[in-house]
Amino acid sequence: MNTQISEKTLQDLEFPTVLQQVAVHCNTLLGKEKVEAIIPFSNKESLFTELALVNEYLASYQNENRIPNHVFEDCTIELQRLTIENSFLETDAFLTIAALSETMTVLKKFLEKFKSYYPTLAQHVAIIEYTIHTAQAITQIITPQATVADQASPVLKQLRKDSSHIRGKIGASFSSALSKANAAGYLDDIKESVLDNHRVLAVSAMYRRKVPGTFLGASKSGNIVYIVPQATLSYHRELQNLLFEEQQEILKILKELAQTIRPDIPVLKTTLHALVHLDIVAAKAIYAKETESLLPKIVENKSIYFKDAYHPILWKKNKSQGIQTIPQTIRLNEAQQIIVISGPNAGGKSITLKTIGLLQVMLQSGLLIPVHERSETSLFRTILSDIGDNQSIENQLSTYSYRLKNMRNFLRKCHDNTLFLIDEFGTGSDPELGGALAEIFLEEFHQKQAFGIITTHYANLKVLANELPNVVNANMQFDERSLEPLYKLDIGQAGSSFTFEVAQKNGIPFRIINQAKKRVETEKVRLDTMISKLQKERQKLQKTAEKLEAQKTKSTEQLQRLQDKEDKIQAKLGGFQELYDNNQKMLSIGRKVNEFLHNFFQTNNKKELTASFLKWVTIEKTKHLMKAPEKPTTKAARKIAKDAATTQKENRKQVEKEVLEKVVKVRQEKKIVAQKLAKERAAYLFQKNDKVRLIDGNAVGTIEKVEKKHVFINYGIFTTKAKVVQLELVEKAKK
Repeated sequence: MNTQISEKTLQDLEFPTVLQQVAVHCNTLLGKEKVEAIIPFSNKESLFTELALVNEYLASYQNENRIPNHVFEDCTIELQRLTIENSFLETDAFLTIAALSETMTVLKKFLEKFKSYYPTLAQHVAIIEYTIHTAQAITQIITPQATVADQASPVLKQLRKDSSHIRGKIGASFSSALSKANAAGYLDDIKESVLDNHRVLAVSAMYRRKVPGTFLGASKSGNIVYIVPQATLSYHRELQNLLFEEQQEILKILKELAQTIRPDIPVLKTTLHALVHLDIVAAKAIYAKETESLLPKIVENKSIYFKDAYHPILWKKNKSQGIQTIPQTIRLNEAQQIIVISGPNAGGKSITLKTIGLLQVMLQSGLLIPVHERSETSLFRTILSDIGDNQSIENQLSTYSYRLKNMRNFLRKCHDNTLFLIDEFGTGSDPELGGALAEIFLEEFHQKQAFGIITTHYANLKVLANELPNVVNANMQFDERSLEPLYKLDIGQAGSSFTFEVAQKNGIPFRIINQAKKRVETEKVRLDTMISKLQKERQKLQKTAEKLEAQKTKSTEQLQRLQDKEDKIQAKLGGFQELYDNNQKMLSIGRKVNEFLHNFFQTNNKKELTASFLKWVTIEKTKHLMKAPEKPTTKAARKIAKDAATTQKENRKQVEKEVLEKVVKVRQEKKIVAQKLAKERAAYLFQKNDKVRLIDGNAVGTIEKVEKKHVFINYGIFTTKAKVVQLELVEKAKK
């Protein structure tokens, strides 16, 4: 991708401030330092991987499978020291390395288990080898209290055992000397004290020579002298020798431990690097959660569509003060290549421009952004900015000179994959001359097919934007009644500067404002007034459109809910039907089995039971195979099945032909029989008590009464009247 985004652009867009807010969420100093040094990615694949990592980590806050704690201590220096041959570390440094290894082990196992939830995170740590043996080697030697364990070596265990034994002797000998001196009345009231890590007898100065031992000191008053008993002192020397040997043995053990884990140093360094990266990813995810950010769709074709976009710094500041932040929606594409925003000062032009630039830089630096989920954007190779007061004191350049120098860089670096952001375009010089030069710059940017956003007060730039294809005007809405900015971007129309209205709001006397109006050309005032009226009308139309859109959205959502309910009902009905069919099938099977059992209980014939059951199973299997025939698996079986299907098809055609011939013959016979029956029926005279039924019915009734061409038929429950020609004789009346 070869991204070209200068440090100046990052400063203009306040990107370092965002990084400082992200760095607060890091658990380690290494992570904080790396976050504050973040710059936009140059490699597209690396950027997509980073965004996927942050997005997956953010998703972990929304499910029950939370990513395990991955806090660790920086052990870069310790690992570097271990690379030196015959070197060793302090015990607490070894424990830090063990904790690093254990943290990565827990993380790897968790991400392997939930790989389907966090595929990118799992892949991120999958390349790192397990170093659990390193942690085990350290914890076997060093205790959680950062001391070398007695079991680290037989020699150390024996030395500590001997030291413990000598300490016992020291205690016993001192207690004995204390008892004797106390019995003799040589001790002061405090009896004993500790001096230079030695237990000493507190002897009254007058009895100094009565107590055998070594003088270690006296009290400030000189009334008490501190003496180590002679027997205790000899044991002390022996203990010091043992402690020295113990330290030498510990040093040897630590060197051996260092030698054991030295081959794992490259893997441990990779582990440290991966955990630092994960700390950065976690900080980005926490910041995204805090600012309600997400990952928009990234498209290949050059475009920007940020819906309901917030400036994260402004959003956080306003939220802390309880102020509402107005979101902006902006679109840049081939048909809307450059947007020229105009409107009153303090109306939100600059913050809108900065919002788009900052969000684009954040996204290309691997950060999620606060926009609507339907937003989308592409990646830009170059992002250029010219924002704020650019007077250069060091180079003795005026604001306008500095901006001209900046425009020169714009013209040199601008191309068809550039996003440029210019605040107060053309200012700093004579309005007419500066405006004319600004027109040429705008035409150059347009010709190079660069995307950009410009804010300006110059009328000639508004007119040019209206004339150039794919360049559109926009304005920041302003409430003329309250004289308050609405901070809403309105695409499609240039905005008035509301110069006199803003002056009135800020307390400038009407007399001064009226005098200023007289100084301005009449046409200029008329133009500004016309633009102001058009803005007002557009705001009304926009409110109406928003209401209609809200109603449409509400209706669509209601329709969707009804559709969802219908789908659920249909799914339930399908389930109930399937359950009913299964129940009917089970009842049928149960009845059949019950029938077999009943017959068996009656006859007690096992052979008949078995034969009947097998016959029934065969019939059921045949039915099942007819509904769902088994598919042949081998080539030969498939050929046989194909031949059988062909033969069956031919047989079916032959049978259909024969059946059709028989059907024609049967129809002719039925026709003759029907004609014969019709003659007989016409000739028969129905009488009372004849049993009859209607030709197109099944119910049989008895004739109660005959009247010419009609009869009254009694069906038991009711009596009905019918024509004679509609009747069919079932049984003649008995005489």
